[in-house]
Amino acid sequence: MSDCLFCRIAAGEIPSTPYYSDENVYAFADIDPKAPFHAVVIPRAHIPSAAAVDPTNSEAVARVFEAIAKIAAEQGLDKGFRVVTNVGEDGGQTVPHLHFHLLGRRLLAWPPG
Repeated sequence: MSDCLFCRIAAGEIPSTPYYSDENVYAFADIDPKAPFHAVVIPRAHIPSAAAVDPTNSEAVARVFEAIAKIAAEQGLDKGFRVVTNVGEDGGQTVPHLHFHLLGRRLLAWPPG
């Protein structure tokens, strides 16, 4: 989608600091990090949110989680990490493209707030 911020980032139209890239997934540094390590991990396929995942696109989500495991290992997040996705306005989603926040390198409390 030409007007989607994350589609444009994944296409290289908007600069980002990449952590991972393949034909299905793109991961980049969050511009407002909430932990010492904070990546945004997206499927390249445009899926509006987790609420829109269905049998036609769920493989994209599996690929995202495979990438998350690789990124966590490469970044040395062996003590643990958190993966978060926000859905809709009340859930705090600000970009309407399915994305996951991968946070680590600090103790992450629960509940998150």
